[in-house]
Amino acid sequence: MPTAPHPQSTDELYRALQENDRRPYGRTRTVTAEELVDAAEQFAEPVPLIHALLELQEAYTYGSEPRKSPVVFARLLTLFDEQPDVFDERLRHMLFWRFKWVANALRALPEIPLATLRQWLTEMRDRYEKAGLGLQPYYGQAYQLAAHVGEDTAPAYELWAARARTRLSDCEACETCERARYHLAAGDDERALRTWEPVLAGKESCQEEPARSVSHALLPLLRTGRADRARELHLAGHRICRRNPSMAGEVGRHLEFCALTGNEARGLELLAENRNLFDEVDSPLDLLDFLTGVEVLLQRVELLGHGGLPAAGPAGRTWTATGLRAEVRGRADDLAVRFDARNGTTAHTDRRRARLERAPLLDALELTLRTRSLDDVAPAAPAPAPTARTAAAVPESLPELVLRARALEEQGHPDARACWTRLRALVAARGYTHPDDPAVGPLVRLRADLLTDEANRAGEKDESADAAALHEEAAGLYDDAAEPGHAALARACALLAAAGAPARDADEAEARTAALTAAHASVVRLHEETPGLAPYQEARLLRLRATALGLRLQTSGSEEHVAPVLAEVDLLHAFATRHDLAGQVSGALLLRASTHALSGDLPAAVAELDALLDRLAAQGPAWHLPRTLGLRGRLRLGLRDARAAHADLTEALRLAADWPADTVDAARLHGDLAEACMHLGRPDEALRHLTRSAELDLRHGSRTDAFCTYDNAARLSLDLGRVEDCIALLDSLLAEPDVAAGELDDRLVAQLRLTRARALHEGDDLKAATAEFVALAAESADWDDDPGSHAMIAAETAVLLGESGEFGRAREAADRALAAHARAPRHEQLSNCLRELARLQAQQQGPDGLAGARAFLADAARVADEARAAAYEARGRSLDTALAYEHGRVNAYAGEYEDALTALEEALALLGEPGPEEDHAGEWAECVRLAGAVEGIYLERPAPALARLDAAVSRLTALGRTEETEPLTSLVARLRDGE
Repeated sequence: MPTAPHPQSTDELYRALQENDRRPYGRTRTVTAEELVDAAEQFAEPVPLIHALLELQEAYTYGSEPRKSPVVFARLLTLFDEQPDVFDERLRHMLFWRFKWVANALRALPEIPLATLRQWLTEMRDRYEKAGLGLQPYYGQAYQLAAHVGEDTAPAYELWAARARTRLSDCEACETCERARYHLAAGDDERALRTWEPVLAGKESCQEEPARSVSHALLPLLRTGRADRARELHLAGHRICRRNPSMAGEVGRHLEFCALTGNEARGLELLAENRNLFDEVDSPLDLLDFLTGVEVLLQRVELLGHGGLPAAGPAGRTWTATGLRAEVRGRADDLAVRFDARNGTTAHTDRRRARLERAPLLDALELTLRTRSLDDVAPAAPAPAPTARTAAAVPESLPELVLRARALEEQGHPDARACWTRLRALVAARGYTHPDDPAVGPLVRLRADLLTDEANRAGEKDESADAAALHEEAAGLYDDAAEPGHAALARACALLAAAGAPARDADEAEARTAALTAAHASVVRLHEETPGLAPYQEARLLRLRATALGLRLQTSGSEEHVAPVLAEVDLLHAFATRHDLAGQVSGALLLRASTHALSGDLPAAVAELDALLDRLAAQGPAWHLPRTLGLRGRLRLGLRDARAAHADLTEALRLAADWPADTVDAARLHGDLAEACMHLGRPDEALRHLTRSAELDLRHGSRTDAFCTYDNAARLSLDLGRVEDCIALLDSLLAEPDVAAGELDDRLVAQLRLTRARALHEGDDLKAATAEFVALAAESADWDDDPGSHAMIAAETAVLLGESGEFGRAREAADRALAAHARAPRHEQLSNCLRELARLQAQQQGPDGLAGARAFLADAARVADEARAAAYEARGRSLDTALAYEHGRVNAYAGEYEDALTALEEALALLGEPGPEEDHAGEWAECVRLAGAVEGIYLERPAPALARLDAAVSRLTALGRTEETEPLTSLVARLRDGE
């Protein structure tokens, strides 16, 4: 494994140790630590070796390699015994602290005899006493050993818990966890949770906390009715410990939590995410805890009848839930027996049994925004949900089934689809014999019918080329079957499908407009030249003619294309009315309403739909109601009547449940409902509709639409402050097989990762957020067709690096952002980035950072000049005003107060005093406040500062902006007290 160059001096060694300390725990850090110990041994001084050994022991301890930690500590103890004077107070403290690490490591190894564990604790006590150290840490370890073995813990607990803490005691968070677990083992959930509260609330933390406490508190929270709190902690807690070998036991408890709350599908997802733990956990105790949690999950999956589902197990083979459970059970049973044999009790076997026998605590707890069942993750498509309306039974007799399918197809009835599905299966079966029945017709006719149904399905998925080819093939078969009317219909459908997908730019729009014009002319010829058309066939051709012109209007947006559509619609409506074709009458009225909507006359479109809904309620067909209500809901959104839109869309969804799932685009209805909810100020409800819309698209194969909608949901959840929900949702999406395999559009995946990185930042995980931004910035540098996005990502990356204090790397990222901005300007984003970098550097480094900060501001000034030259107007405050204000802040941070005041006065001049109609009062007040502070406090000129502040307070009071005056009056009081 490649590592850093071999240190040639102690200074280089210390720098390498510091660099390694910043790495995450794992093999890279551990191997580097091993190499640094080898390097330290070349120097004659013992202190560098001590530091290297301490780093190596830490790497082993938190890298889940307990067998190696005691060996390293033995070397440290020998060095201490031989040369105690080289251990300064800090090194001595670290040495005695790590007696506990060794005790923990030895407990985790069943091959270490119990007598050796007790002997080590005796050694610890003797060493502490000899060094004059308090024994509370020793008694803490004695209690933990008693709990591990399964002895009566009460005496050991009292000896530990009753003693005062010392400098070498475990941190408050860890001790809190041990006390809470003591009460938990005694069956007192409430007391355990009261004890845990400071840790669960984030008031106390350390390397392992609160992740460890969270994992143990999940089930007590459920048992005491705090399901929402358990959900919240599960989301945050699993993210902290996932994939971490030293927290494998915690991961196991999160899997168990999923299994006991009806979230088996999420459990399998998390198991796949933590698959590395099967091979990377070297601690037998942690592995036992992990495997037991895995078994609880897999046992539940089996009990629910899904033992054949794929499950992520040890690398090297493919596992089912049943097969993996057998493997896990064997390994965990063996570990439990080994610990019990070492300890002389049955404690570990008993605890395992108790976990495996625990009944689910909740039937269903919605853990994430993407709630899925085991049926949803099964390879086979999930069974359609039951509907309020019972579909007509599919006839058993083959002739009856064929005739029934064709009759329903003539009406456009949704139940036709089920008949075609059944027929497709029968015809494809080996030994199929076609009935010799004149009413059914030849096999070639039935094959054409099935191809038509397949083509229609492809068209619904926007697979235009496939749909066109299938319709053409069907037309040829209809010719063979002597069915000219059906052949004409199939060719007309092929013409429309061949006209292509919606246009993405002006050139495509022009080409598609021409193609639709030609398609319409060809359909008219087919209509005119095909003899013997039945009324329903002629009506369909008229409908296709109107549809072609409607699509042309939608593509071109040209007013001249409105009248031809309406003329065709009138022909269809008159014909369908004359022949009493209810479905086609409804279709004509729907096309007319859509045409009015496309032409911009939304009130007329709504009026048409009002009349159509009245007709549908009285005469049917009923299956047109959901689609018509959905369209009226969308139009009402356009008219800004969100309440009426919400009512229409809700009713459309309710009625859609009465019909087969592919009758109505329910995903679209949910998406429109989300928009209505946002207009009504109901974002949580909007979030539910967005996630439902996305999952429906996903199930129907529209994966790009689904991931786009899910990204919208993730961003909304972030706006709502639901950071962990956002991260969990995106983690789930990014773990999808086609995403992991690189089969999804790379820009869409990048957008998902970008949203996740922003969520990590919002959740104060600066390290993870920065790592993701740096990776995205590197990848987006190759987006030659989209330099603007790279500019935005590189700019955000620079800011995060600045927050981390890495201003050298931040400068590099900002330069890349500026280079991309030169190709695709992002004036406001770049200005915001550069000003924020300047503020961060001056704030963190003071006078030492002034030169770097001013360089960032100089770049921001050039961006502002470019924006002015391009007549660009910022959405917020002007770039010049913002720049002047930032000059003021930066100089104030660096102690250049005269320059700061000059810049702030320039910002105030650019802003101008707020008036009754102005909306910048808050910004102006803050600028006045900072100028007053610089002038009155740092420049020690209180009189002009007070005059400035008093005038501003009067101005704001006259405008009724009392909220903005509060910081100013507070500063005034401070300055007057100073006088």
